[in-house]
Amino acid sequence: MASVLYVALPVLTSVSYTESVIAPAPNPAPYIAAAPQATPLHITPPTHVKAIYMSQCVVGTPSFRDSLVKLVEDTELNAIVIDIQDYTGKISFPTDNPLLQGAVSDACGARDMQEFIALLHKKDIYVIGRITVFQNPYYTRQHPDQAVQAKGGGVWKDYNGLAFVDVGAKPYWDYVVALAKVSHEIGFDELNFDYVRYPSDGPMAFAVYSHSIGKKKAEILEEFFKYLSESVRPTGAILSADLFGMAATNHDDLGIGQVLERALPYFDHIYPMVYPSHYPKGFNGYDNVNAHAYDIVKFAMDAAVRRAQATTTTVSGFAFTPIASTSPQLYSKPVYSADKIRPWLQSFDYPVTYTPAMVESQIKAANDAGLQSWAFWDAGNKYNALRRALAE
Repeated sequence: MASVLYVALPVLTSVSYTESVIAPAPNPAPYIAAAPQATPLHITPPTHVKAIYMSQCVVGTPSFRDSLVKLVEDTELNAIVIDIQDYTGKISFPTDNPLLQGAVSDACGARDMQEFIALLHKKDIYVIGRITVFQNPYYTRQHPDQAVQAKGGGVWKDYNGLAFVDVGAKPYWDYVVALAKVSHEIGFDELNFDYVRYPSDGPMAFAVYSHSIGKKKAEILEEFFKYLSESVRPTGAILSADLFGMAATNHDDLGIGQVLERALPYFDHIYPMVYPSHYPKGFNGYDNVNAHAYDIVKFAMDAAVRRAQATTTTVSGFAFTPIASTSPQLYSKPVYSADKIRPWLQSFDYPVTYTPAMVESQIKAANDAGLQSWAFWDAGNKYNALRRALAE
């Protein structure tokens, strides 16, 4: 199949945000966490995770977040994905980590995040923390030299005016690791890394990756995955990553560095974002992709499971061993359980009004592909179609 890259919807809220530039501190000392007063509670993951997403602004709005907690309590849902760091690059809870203090949001977020997580645990709700990684306007304002550069000068921005950190900017890797560790310390059970990629939606001909010279995007991104896993996994945190849905069916890197096999060794779970509306017209022969919610999810998840369970691959990677005398070159790879794959599914109105039947068809497609775990996305946190589907 030809490589076709679909455009992901920006994760935006209705809250406007402005931030003054703060000069970065020179050579900050390594952060050493103080001994916690009490060991944060982490619950055992459900056998099958069924989650919804909660944005940074919603988690800071008690009445709104309580309505989502009630939705989980009243249905088969058992997990919530909460923003730790969102599209602004700002953090949703206070921290005394000197590397992160300036990034704490004063527009959104929950000052009582640790207490809220503890409450969710008492209700036996699994808590997943979402970290938007390389799309980070806040960090790039502090460290413009680590940003994707614009040809001709300045920091490159996508069509929404958002800047990205160059994946190859290794000082930022330690920043992400520090955020991950602090997040696990306050109780997040699983850390979910989103926007783990090079940019895709903008004037790409003018993007310059000054920290990635001499290496392929997929190679550098896998280096980051490896570093992240080795640095954070000793904490006991469960790690997951979000990939474009087409990473399940394409074997190239989609122009953004994402290759399924290169992510599998470093995360406990991979969440392909298989929102039917995000696929291009003509994908898999579908003239109207929105009329094929079941078919798209089933096709993508069948492919993802097949690739996870395979013993060999044509994709090279640091964790794979080349097999002699094969053409094309084959590599041996570990066999991963189908449970490693958890799709992000659609419950938002774009470009059509989503119905309970469309929600149900996606769940059925995941089940028919051998998957029992999933998460539903709605940037507005309304879940109209999902609410009605789960109530039926």
